Amino acid sequence: MKLIVGLGNPGTEYAGTRHNVGFDVVEYLAKRHGIAISKRNFKGVYGEGFIGTEKVLLLRPMTYMNLSGQAVSAICHFYKIATQDVLVILDDVAMDTGRLRLRYKGSAGGHNGLANIIQLMGTDEIPRVRVGVGASRQGDMVNHVLGKFRKEEKEEIEVAYQLASDAIEYAVREGFEKAMNRYNISSKPTKETPVP
Repeated sequence: MKLIVGLGNPGTEYAGTRHNVGFDVVEYLAKRHGIAISKRNFKGVYGEGFIGTEKVLLLRPMTYMNLSGQAVSAICHFYKIATQDVLVILDDVAMDTGRLRLRYKGSAGGHNGLANIIQLMGTDEIPRVRVGVGASRQGDMVNHVLGKFRKEEKEEIEVAYQLASDAIEYAVREGFEKAMNRYNISSKPTKETPVP
């Protein structure tokens, strides 16, 4: 069983913000695979289903971003999910809007949600898909990540959601290392980018 976690903040005021791209990718995956994210437990909302023949849990922590690890560690403990079978989707202000980067391990890179997961899981060897949301103006980080995408960015981020979902599906089927080799492309994807 795989656990796919989309990071974000609960509440309508945060819907569609840069910090909630993890929620949005998980919702995209849920629609693709007919998985209802409706169960409430483990400090989150989640759904069970399949990607291909692999059973998966799709989780949106409801703890607010900085305490995301509470939901992840609780559901992993209950279902006995190993850290290598967890995949976290999060926003990244160090990358252009729409860029993807898959990493198997490493530091949180300043992302408080991932930092809390690493702390409570006791390891930084947690696969993650980073979705670029663009850099903020100096000293305006909070407003940037809690702000919505500009009109001209909407198409880029929609393409990124599709590609992130493709990458996650490939990782579930073929393994995360193969997914890194296939989806860590150097250029920013566009609507014309062929699916690898």
